[in-house]
Amino acid sequence: MEKSSVAQRIRAFRKLKGYTQNELADLLGVSIAILGAIERGTRKPDTKIINKISQVLDIEPDELVAVGAR
Repeated sequence: MEKSSVAQRIRAFRKLKGYTQNELADLLGVSIAILGAIERGTRKPDTKIINKISQVLDIEPDELVAVGAR
């Protein structure tokens, strides 16, 4: 199974902004297990968590979910 681009983007932006998984999970109010599953692509993030992640990372939600937008 191919890792989703959303999962890859979340991980990339988290690292770019300098957060550990633990730090981001705390800021989002979710467990590290949930964030880890989202980043591995084994759990699909819903709109609510996408919006929360983008808010914490100070990016637009579209930057996480954009698929073939170019």
